[in-house]
Amino acid sequence: MPSTDDLKQRIEAAIPGSTASVTDLTGTEDHFRATVVAPEFAEMSRIEQHRRVYAVFGADIGGPIHALSLVTKAEA
Repeated sequence: MPSTDDLKQRIEAAIPGSTASVTDLTGTEDHFRATVVAPEFAEMSRIEQHRRVYAVFGADIGGPIHALSLVTKAEA
């Protein structure tokens, strides 16, 4: 099962200049909330921002990561 640290590291490695904060919502390590701040989000719609983050995890979404709630921002 992925940990909050695993998800944070994957997001920050895949999206240049990003910072991520990840919370396990249920304590079961499969329902998470992530807040991601990335400069590249300034040029994207909210839907594009979320797709960008979901793409980091690919097939893990709906598998080991049952649910991932997102808050995305271009600036802190």
